[in-house]
Amino acid sequence: MPRRIVDLSVPLEADIASDPPVMLPEITYLDHQATAEQVMGFFPGLKKEDLPGGEGWAVEMLRIATHNGTHLDAPYHYHSTMNNGERAITIDEVPLEWCFQPGVKLDFRHFDDGYVATAADVEAELKRIGHTLQPLDIVVVNTSAGACYGQPDYLLKGCGMGREATLYLLERGVRVTGTDAWSWDAPFAHTAKEYERTCDAALIWEGHRAGMEIGYCHMEKLTNLESLPPSGYDISCFPFKIKAASAGFIRAVAIFEE
Repeated sequence: MPRRIVDLSVPLEADIASDPPVMLPEITYLDHQATAEQVMGFFPGLKKEDLPGGEGWAVEMLRIATHNGTHLDAPYHYHSTMNNGERAITIDEVPLEWCFQPGVKLDFRHFDDGYVATAADVEAELKRIGHTLQPLDIVVVNTSAGACYGQPDYLLKGCGMGREATLYLLERGVRVTGTDAWSWDAPFAHTAKEYERTCDAALIWEGHRAGMEIGYCHMEKLTNLESLPPSGYDISCFPFKIKAASAGFIRAVAIFEE
């Protein structure tokens, strides 16, 4: 049976609005001319003119955080504990079975930027698309942020998933979720205004902190979610294995059997 693969990952790219300034990635590109001396250093006596076209190799030097680009957060990112007191697992400990499962898309593009989605919102959307959640379904949320990646206002765009919405999914066996926004939670600028009004610290990162009760992972900075139907495909999101880390880079894809 033929397969169709849809890329759900943004490229790792410098000099765009993809993260807060303190977290922006830096990429130094070394082309074939710049690295000829590197190649020569491995082989004493080798001259540049001995290389084809005088060229070395292309290589890139990266200064990045584990949360740059499309990535998978481990429970350790949210808190030191999960499952009501257990040690939170790091990205190298995430069960691989979580990372290749049927996908389900919730279309929340109609919600205002900064809106905090509720369990009722999730339940209503599942009813609209006619899907009953199964354990280990990978649930991705299409927000208004997806169309704004790299633009100056990207970090202000999209709705967030609140604690009760997240727990609604987790209580039904979901262990990997995802969003095309910068964060699974509402944009910080919107939460900051609500915190200033209420002084309620429980509002801060409430979707992430749900992992303290039930450990789970989520993907952030996905793309192309608008091209996905509500269901009928698998999602693959295996993370790069970084020892004891809070997140790992992924090449998230949707796989259709056609």
